[in-house]
Amino acid sequence: MYSVNVRDHFMIAHSFRGEVFGPAQRLHGATYVVDLELRRPELDADGVVVDIGLATEALRNVLGELNFRNLDDESAFTGRNTTTEFMARVIFDRVAARIAAGGLGAHASGLTSMRVCLHESHVAWAAYEHSL
Repeated sequence: MYSVNVRDHFMIAHSFRGEVFGPAQRLHGATYVVDLELRRPELDADGVVVDIGLATEALRNVLGELNFRNLDDESAFTGRNTTTEFMARVIFDRVAARIAAGGLGAHASGLTSMRVCLHESHVAWAAYEHSL
């Protein structure tokens, strides 16, 4: 399996509901470093997995929709705890929609899976991966 990874970051504020979250029930901020890994079993005719520039742009645009937002105020997340795991899936789904719409160009037609990893720090991260 071949893969290409692109990276960016975004900053948010949010709070969680539930005793399990302790002090994180209060409003707090997070800066996530995000890795987007795109995979395919064989390289395309040009010898690439995907256009890295288009993948970088897609990730940047998706994260731009979230950057500097208080997720508690976003209607898309009403009633949800916007945990790192949950947000990895949100970003996955939004990038996958861009791929399906042709936003990563012709090279993306052979992609078979994707992984989104959100790094909370150098010692903690969460990810979501699935087939495309």
